[in-house]
Amino acid sequence: MSRLRITEVFHSLQGESRTIGLPTVFVRLTGCPLRCHYCDTAYAFSGGEYFSQEQVLQQVRDFNTHHVTITGGEPLAQKAPCEALMTALCDEGYAVSIETSGAMDIAGVDPRVSIVLDLKTPDSGEMARNLWDNLQYLKKTDEIKFVICSRQDYLWAKLKLDELELAKRCDVLFSPSFEQLSPTQLADWIVADNLPVRFQVQLHKILWNDEPGR
Repeated sequence: MSRLRITEVFHSLQGESRTIGLPTVFVRLTGCPLRCHYCDTAYAFSGGEYFSQEQVLQQVRDFNTHHVTITGGEPLAQKAPCEALMTALCDEGYAVSIETSGAMDIAGVDPRVSIVLDLKTPDSGEMARNLWDNLQYLKKTDEIKFVICSRQDYLWAKLKLDELELAKRCDVLFSPSFEQLSPTQLADWIVADNLPVRFQVQLHKILWNDEPGR
């Protein structure tokens, strides 16, 4: 069994997505091939420690919490061991989600896992990395997220929402880039245009700012 390179495993409240506010164990894998301008987890780009799948599973069990989120960095940069870990977690009865960029192939993700797919906007600096073929693999239980940095980003995301009929595929989330776009401004745009999306802010940043492990 391949080992996983892990930055941290911690217990907190889910800060985003439809399970926001629920106690959740986060497994943060190390490494990411992207360099988004707004990245808030650059400390996960390197370092970390190697663990076997069983060692990670035991750390998760110790928290005695039903929800588990696999995140990064970019967790699918460690494709095979990450996919195997998620399947093992599902087999043990956990409600598993993964936070992944639109730049990684999601075809091999266990269908029991809820995918939160972060499509990269122009101001992220990584828009060209989006793999649009990923959309065909999304389920109704998955979510598409846009981190909006500016009016330009908003208009681009609005265009993609309509052009690709994203709201018919799954829930769509619009989130303001922290300290870059006013949450009120984004909320006003969404209401004015009556978009079929869910506005969200990052709860964990409101509660704990950018403190690792929270």
